[in-house]
Amino acid sequence: MQQNYKKMAELLIISVLIIAIAVVLLLIKVISKRNGEFSSMHIHDSAAMKDRGIGCVLDQDREARKKGKAF
Repeated sequence: MQQNYKKMAELLIISVLIIAIAVVLLLIKVISKRNGEFSSMHIHDSAAMKDRGIGCVLDQDREARKKGKAF
C-alpha cells in the first residue's frame, strides 16, 4: 500500500513540475511581448481573413438579421 502512495506522490510532483514549467514559459512570453498583450485571435481582427473575405459568423448573422435575410 505504501508503494501506491509513493507512486502517487511521484506522479503529483511530476504533474506540478510540468504545470510550473508551462506557467513560467507563458510568463516569459507575456513579459517579452510589447505591453504584455497577445495578438487578437478573433477572425474579424485578422487582416489575412479580411483579405480573403472571411468574416466572423456572429458578424455575418448580425448583418443578415438587419437585412431580414436570417432564416
